Amino acid sequence: MSIHSIEVAKEEVLTKSKSKENPVWSKFKQYYIGPIIAFIVFISLWQVIPLLLDIKHYILPKPSDVLEAAIKDWDLLWPAVQITVVESVIGFLFSAVIGILVSILLASSKILERSIYPYAIILQTIPVVAVAPIIVIWFGAGYNSIVVISFLVGFFPVISNTLMGLNSVDKNMDELFTLYNSSNWQKMWKLRLPAAMPFIMAGLKVSCTLTIVGAIVGEYVAGIGGGKGGLGYSITVAAIQVKTAYLFACGIAAAILGVTFYLLVSFISHLILKSWHESAMKVEK
Repeated sequence: MSIHSIEVAKEEVLTKSKSKENPVWSKFKQYYIGPIIAFIVFISLWQVIPLLLDIKHYILPKPSDVLEAAIKDWDLLWPAVQITVVESVIGFLFSAVIGILVSILLASSKILERSIYPYAIILQTIPVVAVAPIIVIWFGAGYNSIVVISFLVGFFPVISNTLMGLNSVDKNMDELFTLYNSSNWQKMWKLRLPAAMPFIMAGLKVSCTLTIVGAIVGEYVAGIGGGKGGLGYSITVAAIQVKTAYLFACGIAAAILGVTFYLLVSFISHLILKSWHESAMKVEK
């Protein structure tokens, strides 16, 4: 038997074994088992290292201490999470709607784009902490200012990605629409906007996580929202009281919130793009 025939036989055996393997288990093994193992190793090291090095709980609490603090102060943590969720969602919705509308307006006129877009870039380069006191003066301390800060942080990724997508239309398709005497708005709604959808969804994925950061930072500067404190306020109080375990619990809650927002927007993106765009179709396969 030749070497080539032996290799062909091996490939056939591997193909048959893969076909017999449970597809659910195959997908789990491919995508999830690695992160799960890494998470278990990380938590184990985090639990063991403070014990081995005799690190005080108020300097580096163990995962068990963080879990205990979260359960003990759940009546404070859960309302804080809810308030931050509301502030972040409202800020994100404003960022998405206004960002897309402004991008469409700028993409419809090169003069407007060259005149206004540089100021959007300048606005993004200014630190939020520097702008926040002005926002508090204009909108008052509390809920309104926090939402505005969250909106400002999440606004630029939407407008940047959307504008890039609207300006990246296939030249041949654009010429085809011109050949059929399509107006600029017909090109916008039937060609440029659908073609920009992957870019829009990419911008929304970035924006949804940044709006949470903006809401938490806003609570540092603009006070508490809605008469009660969100995660930013809880983190500030925990730091003052040196409740390190609860401080970690608030930080982990914010991280879980960000991951949840990202997965939700990614799921919506997949539903929109899966039937026609290559990136979503590859994930589907």
